[in-house]
Amino acid sequence: MSHNIFEIHLTVRESQKNLRQKARENVARAMLTGRVDMADVAAARGLVLRERENSIFSEAWIPLALLFLIIGFLANRNVAMLALGGILLLIVGVSTVWKNNALLGVTYEREFNRTRVFPGEAIEMTVVVSNDKILPLTWLRFRDELPISPHADVISQMASEIAGRHVLYNSYSMQGRERIRRQVQLVFPRRGYYKCGPVTYESGDIFTLFTIERVHNATNTLVVYPQIWPLAELGLPAKEPFGELKVLRSLFTDPVRTQGIRDYRPRDRFRDVHWKATARRGQLQTKIYDPSVGMTLALFLNVATYPKHWMGFEPELLERAVSVAASIANYGFQQSWAVGIYANGSVPNSDQPIRVQPGRSPEQLAHVLEALAAVTEFATSGIEVMMLRQSPSLPWAATIVLVTAVVTDEIMVALLRLKEAGRRVVLISLADEAPPKGLGNLLSYHIPSTVPAFQKRYLAASTTEAALSNIPTPESIGLELEEV
Repeated sequence: MSHNIFEIHLTVRESQKNLRQKARENVARAMLTGRVDMADVAAARGLVLRERENSIFSEAWIPLALLFLIIGFLANRNVAMLALGGILLLIVGVSTVWKNNALLGVTYEREFNRTRVFPGEAIEMTVVVSNDKILPLTWLRFRDELPISPHADVISQMASEIAGRHVLYNSYSMQGRERIRRQVQLVFPRRGYYKCGPVTYESGDIFTLFTIERVHNATNTLVVYPQIWPLAELGLPAKEPFGELKVLRSLFTDPVRTQGIRDYRPRDRFRDVHWKATARRGQLQTKIYDPSVGMTLALFLNVATYPKHWMGFEPELLERAVSVAASIANYGFQQSWAVGIYANGSVPNSDQPIRVQPGRSPEQLAHVLEALAAVTEFATSGIEVMMLRQSPSLPWAATIVLVTAVVTDEIMVALLRLKEAGRRVVLISLADEAPPKGLGNLLSYHIPSTVPAFQKRYLAASTTEAALSNIPTPESIGLELEEV
């Protein structure tokens, strides 16, 4: 049985290799004439996954048509026989040429009004189909594999769920040089990384004798952030939830936050010279930085919902833990703190844990939320091991916040060891029972499933939009960088 599977893999790989080689030869020949088919370019780059042809054409048709023509000539040029043979040859010839050029210049593209949203928010997906050739298409069909059903009716969603896949069917009848746009809505109820694609092209001749089917590796990725809640709705203090932060005097400065400029002094560092201001004023000017009094928040997320990760997991409890971590990260970003995230859950299709080093950059919150969106239930190691390994690389004044749905003896030992070493440690438990007493001065919170935040399905749009507004787009980041 294994030998047969091995032969099948070899056959598939050989067919894909032949398809790419044939496409490269077609592109090389087309370069001489200046008319390159984008389908051949896609196949040469491996973007065409597979191609298949179906036909109801029989090889006996051509000999039969020739037989009709011969009989027609022998029977004193019988018009009926000659017409029958000629029409049969014409149909076969036209159908073959039409089929060979049906998918030539045909493109299928997806456009999204946004690719990063919160749960429950709609994404407008625009499908753009083009027929960039003179030949019209009497029928053209696309099957686009989507992570969720775009249809609002319950029957379509149930059918897609039962089949284990969601397919968007688009059928067209297009003229030459025509371009068509259609819109659908996608609404994701849960956070995660979602993949759109691949897409299957299908067309044929006007007589439907031949059908050609081609699968393109046209994929897009959509990111759904975890739900963000105000700390008050989670039962956490809205002010100083991680203890009082006292900074009497800072010995360091923050090179990211510029307070102003002044005249250059002999003891100033040469790298702090503000060259634009120097050029304007005609004498050396030095940057003045704000004191580095910002707090560093290192979030640790435990994806295990049972004392032993191999015992399984509770999906709803895991989602609540991820949302709590995202809410705390959002709060820290609003306070201009350096925020980082560490989770013992692996990245999809990988066995690597999630790590985002603390930072204050404008896009830091987006990095943290994207990392939390990718969290899976597979635990790469115990969270207590991860905290002890990562803590030496964290700033000494950093606050370590652990969000966990289960509190084990190993976790408590690790927290107490960090606390005894002089670290600021905060425990946030989502377990059914509150953390044990007698933890000394270890700050801990208990967020049960009855808090107001978990009783709502989605946040109000205004709160979500406010959170999204804190995440800059690449365009806005680029403009800010250009201005600096």
